[in-house]
Amino acid sequence: MEYLHTMIRVSDLDASLDFYCNKLGLVEVNRKESERGRFTLVFLAAPSQAEAAKETKSPLLELTYNWDPEEYTGGRNFGHLAFAVENIYELCARLQDNGIVINRPPRDGHMAFVRSPDGISIELLQKVMHLKRKSLGHQCKTKANGNKRFLLLVSAKILASSFSRSEEIKL
Repeated sequence: MEYLHTMIRVSDLDASLDFYCNKLGLVEVNRKESERGRFTLVFLAAPSQAEAAKETKSPLLELTYNWDPEEYTGGRNFGHLAFAVENIYELCARLQDNGIVINRPPRDGHMAFVRSPDGISIELLQKVMHLKRKSLGHQCKTKANGNKRFLLLVSAKILASSFSRSEEIKL
């Protein structure tokens, strides 16, 4: 058995591609349009797996866009997609800077959650736990239990310019 892809239906293809590609950092590796079926399939991969995904057709995220309007509810019922990331703080800061709410910030330096434009939960997992905690940072708007609150998120710019992989972060 071999994992191939996860398919999610999206209601706005442009907004979804903006989120998954421009903000989260995935890359488009294939696209199929069906006039007869009135849908578009867009296949995305993590940048480090894009070349392999083009050849093997896996692992992929398939965005299915039906041309005729439909309302999709229950994104939370889907569960979540998970991606291993090089620097969870840098990515969360970049997402926040692009208007994405960090639903669960990386308080432990290991895991964070965000949502796609269609309400799909995205889990971000730190690949290597060797980030050094910095005292400087900025506030990150988060949404937890329906209430907005502010938590400290270490600034990606500070992290990117001043840590080495051998140093650790403990939050």
